[in-house]
Amino acid sequence: MSLQTAILFDLDGTLLPMDTDAFVKTYMTELAKRVAHIVDSTEFTKALWAGTHAMMKNVDGEKRNDVVFQETFLKLLNIAKEDIWPTLDEFYEIVFPSFSYLTTPNPIAKEVVELALLQGYKVAIATNPLFPEVAIYERIRWAGLTDIPFSFVTVYENSYFTKPHPQYFQQICDALEVNATDSIMVGNDRQEDMAASLIGMKTYLVEDWAIDRGEPKFAIDAQGKLQDLYQDLKEQRGLFAKK
Repeated sequence: MSLQTAILFDLDGTLLPMDTDAFVKTYMTELAKRVAHIVDSTEFTKALWAGTHAMMKNVDGEKRNDVVFQETFLKLLNIAKEDIWPTLDEFYEIVFPSFSYLTTPNPIAKEVVELALLQGYKVAIATNPLFPEVAIYERIRWAGLTDIPFSFVTVYENSYFTKPHPQYFQQICDALEVNATDSIMVGNDRQEDMAASLIGMKTYLVEDWAIDRGEPKFAIDAQGKLQDLYQDLKEQRGLFAKK
């Protein structure tokens, strides 16, 4: 068995307790309101979803997620980027931080990440990069992890793929300069996160806010609550054994 050298942590529902459906509903509603003076709210929402789905389907490897999103989004709305982007930027700066009430930070999350770093692991935030950097780092702040020196954080400006594509996980391993077989993906989504097993990564399912769509099914090497993960890491057992 090879020694694990990197841990990739999902954010929403893993390190940051969150009802994803409630969050997305609030986010979409408030963002549509913010741009209503520029574009029709219904058309805006359709374009936003279309841009998101375009990112999720893309396996080009030549276009970053933000470029894929913008091409689809702006074309559907038939609008120039400069006519709407300042308003979107303002939303993320002023309104988005107010959504923190939809989450309840779990103190053990920071303890887990700090312990992983203390034990010498390279640590990355492997959240689905469907949001701009400002929004993802805001959610990292909500989780109480702002001062953690992550080696890599996936945002839509630095990513070319999304979960559950194997290329997404491989891009992170490449950025960390580690082998996939020496890495562990920790997440709460049986489909999106556990897909890391396709490239040989070990997987740990966090059960606190687990998501399961039924199919497809991927290998799960270990599972438990976030507290259980902390204990496994602390006692260096299971996936975290130092042999």
